[in-house]
Amino acid sequence: MRKIRVGLVGYGISGATFHAPLLSVLEEFEIAKVVSSKKEKVQQDLGDVEVVGRLEEVLEDATIDLVVISTPSGVHYEMAKQSLLAGKHVILEKPMVAASWEAEELMKLAEEKQLLLSVYHNRRWDNDFLTVKKLVNDGVLGDINTYQVHYDRFRPDVRNRWREKPGPGSGVLYDLGSHLIDQALDLFGWPQFVFADVFMQRENAETDDYFHLILGYEKLRVILHAGSIVPSNGPRFQVHGSKGSFIKFGLDGQEAALKEGKKPIDPSWGADEPPYYGKLVTIDGGQERQETIETVHGSYLTYYKKIAESILEGKRAPVTAHEGLSVIKIIEAALESSAKKQVVQVPVDCT
Repeated sequence: MRKIRVGLVGYGISGATFHAPLLSVLEEFEIAKVVSSKKEKVQQDLGDVEVVGRLEEVLEDATIDLVVISTPSGVHYEMAKQSLLAGKHVILEKPMVAASWEAEELMKLAEEKQLLLSVYHNRRWDNDFLTVKKLVNDGVLGDINTYQVHYDRFRPDVRNRWREKPGPGSGVLYDLGSHLIDQALDLFGWPQFVFADVFMQRENAETDDYFHLILGYEKLRVILHAGSIVPSNGPRFQVHGSKGSFIKFGLDGQEAALKEGKKPIDPSWGADEPPYYGKLVTIDGGQERQETIETVHGSYLTYYKKIAESILEGKRAPVTAHEGLSVIKIIEAALESSAKKQVVQVPVDCT
């Protein structure tokens, strides 16, 4: 099998936690070079891989097929543009870019060059979301009327990192909001309007750390919420339909496992703890029935397996550039809605 040679750009939390461990266990990929100032850390994790200091050292290597960009969002556009111009396939860590015009330019360039351009929206493969998606698609809940997801944290102290400093692509809406928005669009498609409240809630905050978004559809309301001063979490998912409700607590454990240095190499990967299995309540003939639903296994590996199929076999990307652009457009609409304190209609040509 021809291996896809990868240049990994950035080895912070994203590169070291969400990309390198997955790429390193898949036979379809070989990490050829890493752009980082942390040579010892990279080689401790990945062995005798070549560590370089500049993106150009990756782009000048004709043997590298794919560039994975896991740097701060504000530099995604320039790095992706350079990589596409050099003839490389590109994966961008979410959020894709900081502005929709940047995404549109990159999409056009990738199409002209006939190159893959994808966004790492890995939380489509969270175990809780996969479970919700199965229940919705199987019609177990009937016609969905309310879909509510929380991504709350207790981080009352502002930290000195780029996501919490003013700048393009910083703030919790771009960070966590992009996950929840992508999941909602994947499940329900393009909304008619956005109504949002986005602001700085913590003392000394320099960028948004709270959001409450409503995506409006015909008879469906999608409610996406994140806060940074939440000592005790309520349900992560609440989904209500004409036939029943599904309530799910807890958070997919793949991120925590990856941060502990574990790798997805056995069948138990992505499994949920039984105490966090969701509760399904259905109504049939006026009778209520309750049951516990075992959580579908999560699998971030699926994203990269599908990337390999895209590059080697020409199949559709697991997350397309257009889908990445759609998330940015919703974020922009949410920021406009919050600033104006009014509903913002979204253009229908973004579906």
